[in-house]
Amino acid sequence: MKTSSRIAILVSHGQPSAPPPAEIHLAYIAAQVSDHLSGWEVRSATLSSKGALDSAMADGAVIFPFFMARGYFTARVLPDRLKGWQYRMATPFGLLPDLPEATADLLRRELVARNWDAATAQILLAAHGSARGPKAAEAAEAFASALRLALPGPQISTGYVEQDPFIEAAAQPLGPHSLCLPFFAQSGDHVREDIPEALEAGAFPGALLPSLGAAPCAAALIAEAIETAADSALLGEDA
Repeated sequence: MKTSSRIAILVSHGQPSAPPPAEIHLAYIAAQVSDHLSGWEVRSATLSSKGALDSAMADGAVIFPFFMARGYFTARVLPDRLKGWQYRMATPFGLLPDLPEATADLLRRELVARNWDAATAQILLAAHGSARGPKAAEAAEAFASALRLALPGPQISTGYVEQDPFIEAAAQPLGPHSLCLPFFAQSGDHVREDIPEALEAGAFPGALLPSLGAAPCAAALIAEAIETAADSALLGEDA
């Protein structure tokens, strides 16, 4: 197999119940990332689409995990799918070092647009959590801590789809000047259905924002992470 150091592949979990929409959305993000990467071919594949990763893969490619944590899928499932290939692994989206500051800028603009005082505003990070292990919640809590430093003023709390504190409970004490930011890479069923339902059950009076992976800053941050990973050591077969 030919070795290429100028191919990057965005990989996400996708939507097992309906793979095509997530594949299309991820391809759209890959096209946006490509605009920031001269000389690169940026591909995409979801783990939920059978054969998609194998079709996109090339030896020496930089893999960008479009995940919010280095959890079960990034630490176990993805490396298992990549057996037989050489590759470089970028930092997962949710762990990118510049993401908290970029998110703080996004939230400042949201507060200004609503003419809300940051000192009395409240931010709810709606994250996945996991019954498989602590990594997902640890990533969300670490991000929340970094966001508090980057965005002093608003009260910032977390709520989860799959573990305590659940989003419904976390939403109940929040006031009208509150924003819910889904700490998700893509807008799958959790973002489109589970989070809105939990907010409604918790009588959330604020505004629900798009998932963090859909933020305008995402493509540039991903491109930077890919360029950084291009200088890292090869992983995989006979690396």
